[in-house]
Amino acid sequence: MNQFFNYFAVLTVAKLALLPLGAKTPLKDIEPFLEQHCFSCHDDDVRKGDLDLLNLTFQPDDPDNFKTWARIFDRVHDGEMPPKKKRPPSSAEKKTFIATLQPILYEADKKTADEKGRVHFRRLTRREYQYTMHDLLGVDLPLVDLLPEDPATHGFETVASGQQLSHHHLGRYLDAADVALNEAFRRAIKGDETYKKTYAVNELGAKEKGRGNYRGPQHRGELCIHWPMRPQFYGRMPITYVPKSGWYRITFKGMRAINPKNGVVWGTLESGVCFSDSPLTYAISTVEATAKPEDMVFEAWIQEGHGLRLIPNDATLKTASNGTTGGAVSYKGRDLEKEGYAALAHRGVTIERIYPNATREAVRKRLFGNINQVEHKNLRNKSTCRPIIRKLVNQFATRAFRRPVNTKEVEPYLKLAYDSLEEKNSTPFDALQVAYRAVLCSPRFLSLPEKAGALDNWAIASRLSYMLWNSMPDYVLRQAAQKGELKKPDVLKRHVDRMLADPKSERFIDSFTKQWLSLRDFDLTSPDLRMFRHWDSIVSVSMQEETRAFFRELIKHNLPVKHLIQSDFAMLNERLYRHYQLKDNVSLEPGKGMQKVDLKGAPRGGLITQGAILKVTANGTTTSPVIRGVWVNERILGTHIPPPPPGVPAIEPDIRGAVSIRDQLNKHRSSEACISCHLKIDPAGFALEHFDPVGKWRTKYGTSKKAVSVDASGTTPEGTDFKDIVQWKSIYVNRPDQLARGFAEQLTIYATGAPVRFSDRSPLNQIVKNAAKNKYGLRTLLKEVVTSDIFLHK
Repeated sequence: MNQFFNYFAVLTVAKLALLPLGAKTPLKDIEPFLEQHCFSCHDDDVRKGDLDLLNLTFQPDDPDNFKTWARIFDRVHDGEMPPKKKRPPSSAEKKTFIATLQPILYEADKKTADEKGRVHFRRLTRREYQYTMHDLLGVDLPLVDLLPEDPATHGFETVASGQQLSHHHLGRYLDAADVALNEAFRRAIKGDETYKKTYAVNELGAKEKGRGNYRGPQHRGELCIHWPMRPQFYGRMPITYVPKSGWYRITFKGMRAINPKNGVVWGTLESGVCFSDSPLTYAISTVEATAKPEDMVFEAWIQEGHGLRLIPNDATLKTASNGTTGGAVSYKGRDLEKEGYAALAHRGVTIERIYPNATREAVRKRLFGNINQVEHKNLRNKSTCRPIIRKLVNQFATRAFRRPVNTKEVEPYLKLAYDSLEEKNSTPFDALQVAYRAVLCSPRFLSLPEKAGALDNWAIASRLSYMLWNSMPDYVLRQAAQKGELKKPDVLKRHVDRMLADPKSERFIDSFTKQWLSLRDFDLTSPDLRMFRHWDSIVSVSMQEETRAFFRELIKHNLPVKHLIQSDFAMLNERLYRHYQLKDNVSLEPGKGMQKVDLKGAPRGGLITQGAILKVTANGTTTSPVIRGVWVNERILGTHIPPPPPGVPAIEPDIRGAVSIRDQLNKHRSSEACISCHLKIDPAGFALEHFDPVGKWRTKYGTSKKAVSVDASGTTPEGTDFKDIVQWKSIYVNRPDQLARGFAEQLTIYATGAPVRFSDRSPLNQIVKNAAKNKYGLRTLLKEVVTSDIFLHK
């Protein structure tokens, strides 16, 4: 194959372009292959799939033409074409076809990538913008809500080709910059606002005046008790309303469970006005209480005028009646504890204003740098402030632009500051804020500008930091860039370990799993509560945390990529353990949150059989092997599934269970236009059919007497039969190369902001080969991606 590569690597694109296939071109070697195996279905007469090979030119510089030839190459390379009913090509014929076409396509694509770069102009996502502002200014405001949502392309918000930067975007960025800067300068100049208040049990249990029916907790002796009751906004504590929007630390004293049936009582803590004229509530945290009293501390952003609401929220709990008519709640003459109802009880709550991201002094340092007392004095005087403003704007722009700036680059921002100084009643701090605002609206801040070719050290620092921290490089990384060290693989790998050990790496865990595993779509559908009566918000939150905790464990301990398919452990809490109806031999301690649990070979192990994945690939009522099969192929196995041909109707499962999804799919697959893709899609989807839309194990569809038994058997695209998910997993855990490549592709798209292209295939193969030396560990794969040519080039 190397001799073909060396020969075709020196061919000019001009010799190939615009020539029909029948002309004398270097592609003449594949004409016999096409004549024998392709023309009968893809000529100017038949044109199956709307493909006419007879008149197809070879113009690899043209993106659409290149895409067509790359698709032809892949279909032959993967054995999808010619179709199985046709005479298959001999191994020699296929080898000649691949060896002839591959190097030409590789060189054409690499030439384009080298000249234009893999990545288009890429701006910061709104999540990256928020974290960058937090780290740059020291503020902790929820800026994400001020910016337009980022669409996903190839599954990721970071992909440049799917991003937009309109006047609307710029306007919202200006608004966000103003909000953040106003907060930072206010804190730095005027100081932090303080608030702390402790509420006793009798205050929390007092009836509200003039605000409708009482729906608060019960005040009983030294306890404030929240029972499982149905009235809307039950459990609200209006007296806890906060005076201003901000971050607060909420401490419940002596929180404990009453009548904990399974050793624990679960609840939810929310904030909101909690009245019909303002019904929205905002989740703060789940609450897991045992019979042992414990002070529980939560931190949350609470809007001005919002208070707390605490309620047991486990759908398996018995619900207590109101105790009176209408929408009110009464505890008079009742002993709900003796009646066996579960509850959450505590001995009061303290609410304190906090600034979790940075102290006031840290904010001052971010805005004003390390100026001395003389400089600080000069900054406050209009007549002496200009040299200090110049110094500070230069420092701020260097950090904001993530690379050194020169005098010429800073001048426009200084001019704005100096012009501001001339305005009546303007202060030097006002002028400084005007300059900073302009910096924060510059494309150099809002985007990741990279030149085609090899990235310089500053661009590498930014790419690595936005991958692992969703934010700007820190001082240590900037110093490494300044010294020119970041092109050394060992140095890069050490920084990966350092950055993953930092709490900011939680941003990577959250952001990458939301996009790679579609968790960003988790709440787009809601399970039908008539069918799934025990679904609740605790299960919903726990499922997503399970997946994050599992991925965190794989990265932390560099566990092999096969764990994406099957593992002998799971990360569970008590509520999720019950939801999955696992056997009693699973050891789990109530009240300890997410724990590493030994599954002892149960089919639940691995990523793909976790509840979050099973829910996000269902619609809340039914499951579809097609949707789940496409998801597993594209997100885990690294197999791209093209969109269905136009006019093909969607499969609508029979929710009564009278007709199995397999029966419907068999009719669907009889179409020649559908069969080739469904041979790849359906096996993984069938294997997961024992799991319902909320991740529980099932043996039948529906609940009627005519319900059909689940059949989870199938045949892999390579022809290996399996009877259920356990056998399917046993096949794919023995394909670590495929799993490693699939993971590396997803990580590459996320980290670089561009989909994998034809010329990326060779370096991806090298990534997998290198990772094999360390059992394909996920941290190893991450490091190999970071030190690859794909990551280190635009």
